[in-house]
Amino acid sequence: VEVHDCFTIAELCAIEDLGFVPKGTAGKFTAEGETQIGGKLPVNTSGGLKACGHPVGATGIKQVWEVVQQLRGEAGRRQVDGAEIGMTQNVGGTGATVVSHIFRRAC
Repeated sequence: VEVHDCFTIAELCAIEDLGFVPKGTAGKFTAEGETQIGGKLPVNTSGGLKACGHPVGATGIKQVWEVVQQLRGEAGRRQVDGAEIGMTQNVGGTGATVVSHIFRRAC
């Protein structure tokens, strides 16, 4: 899952708002390593937007590219074993626009 993490708290809010974890539990879930590669829900395996310089205007394609690499098994040391489904969640205009994509490995 690649979420729009323009601020550190945004990742926690996103995984709660998307329904991956109950409200109020994202901090503990993340602290326990469950959002890391090898965890129950790998989040922002690319390092997230801030790690990539938050390329405003290109964040969506950057997120999609990470998911495509994961599904193709081409993510190198960031690879999630057995990746079959990926998701992106991108925010624009301080929350005025939110776009999500869900991808599935073809074969």
